[in-house]
Amino acid sequence: MMIGIDLGGTKTEVIALDDQGAELFRHRVSTPKNDYHGTLRTIADLVALAERETGQRGSVGVGIPGTVSGLTQRVKNANSVWLNGQPLHQDLAILLGRPIAVANDANCLAISEAADGAGAGFKVVFAVIIGTGCGGGLAVNSGVYSGDNGVCGEWGHNPLPWPDAEEQRFADEVPCYCGKRGCNELFISGTGFETTFKRLGGEALKGRDIMALADRGDGRAQQALEQYERRLAKALAGVVNILDPGIIVLGGGMSNVSRLYQTLPALLPKWVFGGECDTPIRQAIHGDSSGVRGAAWLPRLQL
Repeated sequence: MMIGIDLGGTKTEVIALDDQGAELFRHRVSTPKNDYHGTLRTIADLVALAERETGQRGSVGVGIPGTVSGLTQRVKNANSVWLNGQPLHQDLAILLGRPIAVANDANCLAISEAADGAGAGFKVVFAVIIGTGCGGGLAVNSGVYSGDNGVCGEWGHNPLPWPDAEEQRFADEVPCYCGKRGCNELFISGTGFETTFKRLGGEALKGRDIMALADRGDGRAQQALEQYERRLAKALAGVVNILDPGIIVLGGGMSNVSRLYQTLPALLPKWVFGGECDTPIRQAIHGDSSGVRGAAWLPRLQL
C-alpha cells in the first residue's frame, strides 16, 4: 500500500492507494498553522488512521508547499513558514518508524499525472500549478526530478520573458513576495489574472467572476483574459525552449479555463525558438487529487 500526505497551509489530506493506484482510503483535516510539532503529530495521526482503516501498512510520501534543501536537508521556500528550517523528513521517519519521501507539491502533481494521468506514456512531463500562486514540477520516466538544489520546476520565480511596456510597468509596480520583480507568478497565477483585470480599470473580483464576465462579452474581462493567455504562452515557451517536454499538464484553478487548451497551442509557436511547437497541453486528469496521489507514489518514483 502507498500512503500520501498533502500538507497544505489550511488542510492536510491523506490518501491510501493500492499497488495499481486505486484509492482505498481518504481523509482531510485542518492544518495546525504555525505549529511544527502539531503538524508532525497530525501527519502521524493520519498515517495511523489510514493503516487502521485499511488493515495494511504502507510506504509514506509527503507533498509540501516548499522543498528540501540538498545542502542542509531541511525545508526551505515554504509559504507555510513554520516548516522552513525544519528537518521534516528526518523527524517523520523517526516518528513513523520508516523512511519518508518528501517533495514539492507541484512535483507531486507531475508524478501523479505522469504515473496514470494526463501525462501517462510521456517520457518528460512538465506540470504546472496556476492557482493562488504559480509553480511547476518535472517528471522524467515517471519519476519526479527535484534537482540538486531542490528547486527544479520553480518556474513561477523566473522572470516573464519578452515583457512589453505594460508588463514592465506591472513588474516595476507590483513586487513579488520573493523579493524580486517580474516573476511569472505575478502575471500567470490566478492572483495575477485578478490583478491584470484590476489594472485595466476593473473591480477587485475573483478569477471565476472575471471569467463569468468574459463569457457574457464584457470587453475589459475579455481583454484581461487575452493578456493572461499571451503571458502564459510566453512563460511556457521559455520552458519549451529549455526542456522541450513531451507534454505540459495544467493544474490549479486557472486550469479550469477550457479555452486555454485551444488558445495556448496556437500562441506558443510565436515564442518557441524556430517558430514551431506541437507540445500537447492538457488539463490534469486527477485535478485537486493529483497532489496527494503524487505524494503516495513518491517513495517508488522519486529519482
